[in-house]
Amino acid sequence: MRYSNCFHFVFSIMIGLLIGGKPSAAKEMPRRPAQAPNIIFLMTDQQRWDCLGKLNPLIKTPNLDRLACQGIIFRQAVCQAPMCVPSRYAMMLGLYPSQSGVYTNGDSLSDEGLPTSPLAEILRRAGYQTAGFGKTHWRQPLPSTRGFEVRAIGESRNSLAYEAGAVMMSDDNPAGLKQYQAEVASYGPGEEGVQGYLGGVTKVPVRNHRDGWVAEQCLKFLDKEIDPKRPLFLYLSFMKPHAGLNVPKQFEDLYDINHIPDIAQPPWQEEPDTHVAAVESDPSADKRYRKWREAWEKLTPLERRRTTLRYYANCSWLDSCFGDVLEKLKKLGRLENALIVFTSDHGEMLSERNFRFSKYCLFESSVRVPLILAGSVVSKQKRGTIDDRPAEHIDLVPTLQQVAGQPVNPILPGLDLLGECRRTGSFSEFHGGTTQTPPLAPIYMWRKQDWKLILFLPGRLDDAMARVGQAKGELYNLKEDPHEWKNLYGDEKHAVIREQMA
Repeated sequence: MRYSNCFHFVFSIMIGLLIGGKPSAAKEMPRRPAQAPNIIFLMTDQQRWDCLGKLNPLIKTPNLDRLACQGIIFRQAVCQAPMCVPSRYAMMLGLYPSQSGVYTNGDSLSDEGLPTSPLAEILRRAGYQTAGFGKTHWRQPLPSTRGFEVRAIGESRNSLAYEAGAVMMSDDNPAGLKQYQAEVASYGPGEEGVQGYLGGVTKVPVRNHRDGWVAEQCLKFLDKEIDPKRPLFLYLSFMKPHAGLNVPKQFEDLYDINHIPDIAQPPWQEEPDTHVAAVESDPSADKRYRKWREAWEKLTPLERRRTTLRYYANCSWLDSCFGDVLEKLKKLGRLENALIVFTSDHGEMLSERNFRFSKYCLFESSVRVPLILAGSVVSKQKRGTIDDRPAEHIDLVPTLQQVAGQPVNPILPGLDLLGECRRTGSFSEFHGGTTQTPPLAPIYMWRKQDWKLILFLPGRLDDAMARVGQAKGELYNLKEDPHEWKNLYGDEKHAVIREQMA
């Protein structure tokens, strides 16, 4: 663990305050259905919370929209850390990053070091057939499939994505993977460089894209390998709409660039005294922002909108893949008794705040996520509704355990999203990227529907306890200032709400 005992003690008190006085999922009696429902877990990477047709009519996601009509959209849902690895660990373990010890994309846990069983293993022990297709991002050099009996990953066997026992795309379609990698070779680290966000119409056949291969493997499994004697846990996790934005033409053609709006930009040219400015002032911080900004300032408004269009088109492509899988499950009768989950690991800034892309901050477009629970398990009264309670990714493990009729581990801080318990606000944390040594001091967020508080201490973690008097904050009225351009932390007119949230 990275933190001193003192820091862990402080954080433990914080977690207690976050959920204190509210009934936890562990205290609720688990549901014990006569027949355990199938659980279908659909996931994307870096999809903004508002990139659903039900919430934004510009977006064409007909399959997810139909799913929303059969369930609940949790409109205020947040991830627990705005980057892939800690967010996915939080989701699959049901623990905050500061509880699991996975803080950044550079962290991971060995199989022996897991503090609790991951979701797939929980459901396997409960008698489910567990099949996982696509990204988990455990990142250990040689982790197991961690509960998945069937596993396929759209990456190379020699990559950090490898899991012992999984079929890798490099095993099944090496030529296709090489063709894809050649197309994105100029896209930059993680395909998030300037060229990655400019993107283009792909020349690679869909089945040779990593997500195309993953979708194909999932459909093949549904055709031939489902165990008729067990309930199914199906996990389907794509790598887009995360850049690169190399999009199949039929999905780019769904959009008219004249209907794509410009991304609103702030009234100032340089980031004010925020947590993002503090992180980027560190000498080891990722320097991609300056490259994005230099490039986007030279583009015309029409060229900038093309990036937004291609991001939307990626969302539509994955929606089509989900539709194929859901249709197959319906024909197999696997949706007659089922809970379907859709979410993403974090959001995407998409050129907000003077041409900032990716995530790595606690602003709304980065930290909020789409979240839908749908299917026959959802009560008829709640289908087609929007729930504005504070929801978090850590709620998924206890919710799915309850649905499966399993007791919930009492150490888990999450709540049952299909129950009536609710927290007073939502929590997320940010610990910098992967390169800072020693790491940065942590940054914490407490969010309600209309207000957000961010607390941070500029500088490194190694001397943070001696500098607590230098802590800074941000306070935003989300109702009146949805772009988070006006920091009210130092405004004494808002001292009461600031101190209540702190």
